[in-house]
Amino acid sequence: MTRNDTIAGTVLGAATAATALIAGAFYIFACAVMPALARSDDRVFVDVMRDINDVIQNPVFLLGFLGALALTGVSAWQLRDRPYRWWVWGALVAYGLAFLVTVAFNIPLNNGLTEAGAPGALREEFEDPWVAWNVVRAVLSTVAVGCLGRALVGYGLAQRRSAPISPSGV
Repeated sequence: MTRNDTIAGTVLGAATAATALIAGAFYIFACAVMPALARSDDRVFVDVMRDINDVIQNPVFLLGFLGALALTGVSAWQLRDRPYRWWVWGALVAYGLAFLVTVAFNIPLNNGLTEAGAPGALREEFEDPWVAWNVVRAVLSTVAVGCLGRALVGYGLAQRRSAPISPSGV
């Protein structure tokens, strides 16, 4: 195993971890946060979503959100000549689409909640489209995690095949 192989494996592992964390965040919104908020009145719904939209803009979340895209892109480049590269490229496309959904749909909807207005009207404009687009990005990012996981398997198999075998067979 060369140093470049080790670096490529580390980047692939980091891309997988970052993407999995973001997929998990989108998933927990889809199956717990938004269904729980759906039970609340309009004022509580809008106030909580405003608070979430405020606190999620932090370095830790942004590192994962942007890092998943950057690390997957770097990994795709590093592994461009490997037989399992298509899994990494598939992950890059899937997560790239999830990223675009977030930027094109979820963030503008979040920004719409900052406007003045009656909580019921703000919620009416926000809730259903935001939930639907969140499901789309949760599915896309989960597909990306699956692709990266499959690439990790390919990476591991390739490393095993290229490892020298000692005279003792170990």
